[in-house]
Amino acid sequence: MMKSLYYTIILTFLLGCKSDSENPFFNELNAPIDYANVSANHIEEYARFTFTKAAESIETIKQNETPTFESLFIAFDDIINDMTKANNNCFMLYWVSPDSLSRANGLAGYQMLDSLATSIYADKLLYKKIVAFSNSDSYDHLKGHRKNLVDDLILDFEQSGVKLDPEQLTVYKKLVAEINQLSSEYSVNMNTANEVLTLDEQGAEGLPENFKTNYATGEFEYEIPVISATRLPVMSNAKNEETRKVYLMKYQNRAADKNLTILDAMVKKRYEIARLMDHESYASYNLSAKMAGSPGRVWEFINDLLDRTKSKAIEDHETLKNRRNMDQKSYSSDALNPWDFNYYKNQILKTQFQVDHEKIREYLPMEQCLTGLFVIYQELLGLEFRKVENPSVWHEEVEMSDVYEGKNLRGRFYLDLFPRPNKESWFYGVSLTEGKATDSDYEVPVSMLLGNFTRPTESLPSLLSHRELNTLFHEFGHIVNGMSYNGEFMMQANSKADFVESMSQIFENWTWDYETLSSFAMHYETGEVLPKEMFDNMLNAKNVSAGLQAQFSLRSSVYDMMLYHKYDPENPVNTDDIWRNIDQELSVMPTYIEDTHPQASWIHINTHPVYYYGYSWSRVYAQDMFTEFEKNGLRDTETGMRYRKLILANGTQRDIVEAVEEFLGRPSNNEAYIRSLGL
Repeated sequence: MMKSLYYTIILTFLLGCKSDSENPFFNELNAPIDYANVSANHIEEYARFTFTKAAESIETIKQNETPTFESLFIAFDDIINDMTKANNNCFMLYWVSPDSLSRANGLAGYQMLDSLATSIYADKLLYKKIVAFSNSDSYDHLKGHRKNLVDDLILDFEQSGVKLDPEQLTVYKKLVAEINQLSSEYSVNMNTANEVLTLDEQGAEGLPENFKTNYATGEFEYEIPVISATRLPVMSNAKNEETRKVYLMKYQNRAADKNLTILDAMVKKRYEIARLMDHESYASYNLSAKMAGSPGRVWEFINDLLDRTKSKAIEDHETLKNRRNMDQKSYSSDALNPWDFNYYKNQILKTQFQVDHEKIREYLPMEQCLTGLFVIYQELLGLEFRKVENPSVWHEEVEMSDVYEGKNLRGRFYLDLFPRPNKESWFYGVSLTEGKATDSDYEVPVSMLLGNFTRPTESLPSLLSHRELNTLFHEFGHIVNGMSYNGEFMMQANSKADFVESMSQIFENWTWDYETLSSFAMHYETGEVLPKEMFDNMLNAKNVSAGLQAQFSLRSSVYDMMLYHKYDPENPVNTDDIWRNIDQELSVMPTYIEDTHPQASWIHINTHPVYYYGYSWSRVYAQDMFTEFEKNGLRDTETGMRYRKLILANGTQRDIVEAVEEFLGRPSNNEAYIRSLGL
């Protein structure tokens, strides 16, 4: 039955799928793709050709009566590698291409390849061959990463419905396809919301002059796009409370008219998948493949941190209320409004700690930050980044660099740093090619940093806040993680989903080191180095409102878990009510604003369900691993190379806990993480 299905699919797509030598995607190994000349038709052809080739190759594997490790697992890795590259490129161009038809074809190609992957991983005959091999003498002779590949692949198949009966499997595939379609619609709606806040001079009072200049539409008139790049400048500086309130309500209502019903449908369908897979909830199903393993362990982790941070959060809230009352020359015991948090925190930073983030921006122009970042990462990891002049890219602002170790090409990365219409609106380190051994040479990793930092203008460079600098270091951590992989198999390139953030979070610590920061933080006009006093003030203020910030992050983790662990199909809860209930249960500071729907434009619960706890989970490992750099020096190449070889290059070739323990020379613990919170 499955064999007939594959041949039907092949015949359906074969016409028009022949490789065209003029298609930029059909190039030599490790040659950069000529993205500037990629058309919508090229994207469609690439996806269809990859689909057909993969389906044919799977049939070849299945027809082999006496499979070996090479003919089964190495061949399968080759197939999945080709599909993943095509899938990643299609999805990337759906996110970033300026051409609407290319975006549409990118999405269609991604969905087509994803549907094939769903069929492959649910193929019972293929699964039986893999299991049979695991019971053979050949398997008994496997060691290390090759044995792990077989074991992990069996789990991947079982997570993908291969044990379901035919009727259930049909339902499973239908649900996966429907969720992917809904998820894409959610993202499109979010990225095309185009909300704008229109202000007069009174409404814009307090906003930085450079910021106002960027968005001036006339004399004393401003139109501010409601996007990630403008949120903190407005919420931290707008003196007019109504400005802050209206902006935040607009920000939290992006795409709400369309995405609330989409989210409801996705949550329901994910629950149905979990029940098909004999799990009590989607969280249970999802977590079974992660480090945490179960919802119980995640709830224990979240609740422990909520308890640890609550007293500091309450103290932080009182401090902010006092600052508000002082500012308003009145006494009130009322809780702080959500739109006032960043503003009064900023007032405390400026008045009590002499920290002015807008002044600090002037010392952090993007180009200098990138130069400094590159020096640090290259020195630590033994790599060399060579910028390519006039690269072939999908947008004129995109930059490209090759990564070398000595004379050997190790990878390639692209930087797409600024917002534009219809582009994905968040921040990501995106893998395009994972890296793997081939018969001819090693296929090097390729990644892209997708950002939405403040755009430069004719009169002003892109100036980063220190928080945005943290984001830049974090996301580039994902890039060097990808560049560092040097394993035999593409399927082992990525670590566990709730560990992967640690490998980028660790690098945020370098932005809190003055020797590092002063090497590139220089005033964009005068060239003056960031003053030590200014940095010391930042360091002293680092944990201002840290308790509340921790609670806010954990609040999001709770929301994510409530959606996907506590869902009851007989009594589905309104997704707005979840925010209200969390506020009531945490009883620290109310954060939900009536008539808003932040869940309608929150990428994580859309594309990364049951993931948000992983930021805190990963940070425990990140801060613990950073103690090795604190001990040996933040610019110590030997420690950096050990980190690269043991952690960044690992993926799933060996157990990550073992790798961390080898790097640390001891079992990991959460002491450094707790210290980092200022508790």
